[in-house]
Amino acid sequence: MKKLILMGLLLAAGTAVHAQSATASADATNAGSSKVSPAKKQLVEKILKLQQPNIELLARSMSEGLARQLAQQANVAMQRRVAPEKREALAKVMQADLDKFVAEAVPAARQRAVALGPEIMGTDLEKNFTEAELKQIVAILESPANAKFLELSARTGRSLQEKLAPEISPKLQALDQTWTKRLQDAVQPSTDKSNPAPPAAPGPTAK
Repeated sequence: MKKLILMGLLLAAGTAVHAQSATASADATNAGSSKVSPAKKQLVEKILKLQQPNIELLARSMSEGLARQLAQQANVAMQRRVAPEKREALAKVMQADLDKFVAEAVPAARQRAVALGPEIMGTDLEKNFTEAELKQIVAILESPANAKFLELSARTGRSLQEKLAPEISPKLQALDQTWTKRLQDAVQPSTDKSNPAPPAAPGPTAK
């Protein structure tokens, strides 16, 4: 669970960074111009390359954060509905399910997020920034363009999360259905309420 808790914190941090910002400033520089110079395209490609680790982290945080939420819900259900003597074995099986989900969902989400970068962030960079501003961003200089870029990053984060949801949701739903069936199979009707239940076994955790 320590790994998922850490990823949950990263997801919370990512959500804070990509929270709703003020309305984007009007695009006056590139109005009326549909052609992008080769030099500008090179600058955009360089920025996307520099931002790739952050894009991948967003995809990973989103995937593992959603899995963490599902794990917490499954753990609560297990404590309430599964016979105490079956919880430890069930927790191990569910942990294996969780590890499989993370192993499959995280790389797929990361790959999809990187592929969406040019379509979402690259297009916005080309439309909203001049070559001079893009050079300032690449150089990571303190400038008005830096604040403008952070504003764009917030929009990019929201757009990526919206487009990544269809990629992650089917796998998450499959995991939810698998765990629901496991819980149903493990449930035993309680016939003796006089004896207190032994201490609960831990739920699924990530390594």
